[in-house]
Amino acid sequence: MKVDVSNWSLALAFVLVLISLAISYKQKLKLEKDTIISVVRAILQLIAVGYLLTAIFKVDNLIVTLIMQLFIVFNAAYNGKKRGRGIPGAFGIALGGLLLSTTLTMGILVLTGVLKMVPYQMIPVTGMVAGNSMTAVGLVFRSLKQQFHDQQDQVFERLALGAPPKTASGEIFREAIRIGMQPTIDSVRTYGLVSLPGMMSGLIMAGVDPIKAIKYQIMVVFMLLAATGIASVWASYQAYRKFFNQRWQLVLPDEDK
Repeated sequence: MKVDVSNWSLALAFVLVLISLAISYKQKLKLEKDTIISVVRAILQLIAVGYLLTAIFKVDNLIVTLIMQLFIVFNAAYNGKKRGRGIPGAFGIALGGLLLSTTLTMGILVLTGVLKMVPYQMIPVTGMVAGNSMTAVGLVFRSLKQQFHDQQDQVFERLALGAPPKTASGEIFREAIRIGMQPTIDSVRTYGLVSLPGMMSGLIMAGVDPIKAIKYQIMVVFMLLAATGIASVWASYQAYRKFFNQRWQLVLPDEDK
């Protein structure tokens, strides 16, 4: 079966957005403006990316593919660092974590033969890895800020007793890692029983044998678990140090910076 959504069908489907707007208006959520802006941005961005990917796939050049992958990672890091507002060097930490998680997971998939070095495989998978890693990094940043704020008295006590920053904040950055990884683990737990993942559903709708589609989805599961774990560990171990100065004093981040 060939999957093809006509422009008319797509326009009619806009009624689903109207339902969301109606809920926001009825419940006085004041999300109408944000919803409209988000939808318009998504449409414009997806159209632009669609034409860009069409051109890249036709060129089929390794350098162009790598540039597109770096562009995706850079933008993911930029969005991920927003949760780290006030943490010095949040963008660098996010970028390092995303580069590490993306390079390692994609490298393993290429070396094992699961993926080929062609743009129509490398770019979409890079987007999945970077997107999930971005979410994990953002959750780590938010968790660290919240926990250091809530547990500052305990941290002060440990520091006063002579504990180094890593010991004084050990449970905090380990909890941040857990929080960064948890959404992916929870999502994977319900695959097949509650949700049918997008990649698998898309392949099945495109007419691919369901067993082959499932194999690809299992590969995605392995990939995302590794990527979010790597990104969470990197972000947590790098970011917790920013909460201490050279004298081992706790310094809470300034949200206005």
